[in-house]
This record gives sequence, structure tokens and C-alpha cells, in this order.
Amino acid sequence: MHPDRVLNDYELIVVRKGTLSLWENDVRFDVPPGHALVLYPHRRHRGATAFARDLSFYWIHWVFTPASPGRVLDVPQFLKIQRPEYVAELFHRLLDDKESQASDPYYAGLMLWQILIEVGRAPAKPAVRRGSVLAGRAEAYIINHLADRLSTARVARALRINPDYLNRVFREVHDMTMTQYLHRRRLADAAKLLRETTDSVAEVASACGYSSVAHFRRMFERLNGLAPREYRQLHARAFVNAR
Repeated sequence: MHPDRVLNDYELIVVRKGTLSLWENDVRFDVPPGHALVLYPHRRHRGATAFARDLSFYWIHWVFTPASPGRVLDVPQFLKIQRPEYVAELFHRLLDDKESQASDPYYAGLMLWQILIEVGRAPAKPAVRRGSVLAGRAEAYIINHLADRLSTARVARALRINPDYLNRVFREVHDMTMTQYLHRRRLADAAKLLRETTDSVAEVASACGYSSVAHFRRMFERLNGLAPREYRQLHARAFVNAR
């Protein structure tokens, strides 16, 4: 359970799995996966329920000093994160450097600032372009069949639409082809598996729909600037509170 305490610093909690329930003074917060909560200093914080077995979260404490950036950052106290995987990567990079003693206070402050900016990112405005509904249906189909052998033609058949028209509409809405979008989604899933599992690179490639490990390695390095093994080494430590 979250301890019952009053601290002089801020705390950012980002929930990865499960739900974290706690009180700040007389206000209760139930924080589900993909959401963040900022706890303020000089307030009483205490757990509302015991930690469940599946609960895991990232957290960081900080104080503002006279040397802190002068820009005012308006982050709501409780919010849904728009890019949770990117926030997880930032946490891993910061904590990996701290663990290896390769970080100094100035660098750590910049990394924290970047985390807060990303957590406070405003939701993207809904697409209003022509065909956005059709593109959304295609996107949902891709997400639900990432491990399958997908192509524009297969998605078009599933949606009963002309493949050329579907690809043209998808590009107008997402500013990328369906093939580009498919690779980005698969590689985002692969990055998560490399960070959070001990599956081999071949197993990760297969789970994300790549029949060729060599092709997967090329695509992953092209997007992330690191080979899959190098990426895993960078994020080798879990750095997740879990009970």
C-alpha cells in the first residue's frame, strides 16, 4: 500500500498495469493503466487500497529550485497519457543513466522536464478529413491482426473496399501509407516486448508478424537507430514498481 506521509516534494506516478488507488488529503484518485497522477507537496498522501498483484508503475520525486527552468508547465494533476510507450522509454533512459552513475543533476533535470512535457501532451484533435471513419476502421483492423500476414489488399478485402481507394484515403488521414503504418505499429509492439520480456529477438519478430528475423532487424534499426539487442541492453533494467 502507498505509505501514509507528507513530503516536501512533488511526485509523478505513471501506472503501467493494474490500478493504483490513493488519497491526497480528502480526495481519492484511482489511477488506471496509461494514466498519470501528480502528487503535490505538503499534502497528506496515503493508500486507499492494498497494491494488487498485477500493479506496476513508474514514479519520480523532485523539487523546484531557483535554477529550475523559468517556463511554466501546466500539467493537470490527473490525466490520460497520449503516448505511454514513449513515456516508459524516457523513464528507462533516465533511470538507466542514474543506475550507471552516468547522469548529472542538470541532465536529470532536463530528462524530468521532458517526461513532464510528454505526460502533459494534449490529446490530438480528432481527424476531420474526408474518409477518417474508413481510415479508422482500417487502423482498428491492423491493430487487431498485427501478428498476421497483413497487406493493403487483405485489409481492403476485410473492409469490402477497393485497395487503391483505401490506401489513398489512409494516406490522406495519417500522412503515411498503410504499409508504413503497419511497420510502425509492429515495431512499437516489438520495442515493448524487448523492454519487458526475455523473449529472443526471433520470438519477438515472430510475435509482431515478421517472418524474417533479418528483415525485422533492418526495420527496427531504421526506425529506432539501434539494433534490437542494443535496444534491449539500453533498457535492460525493469525500473518498475511492482507488487
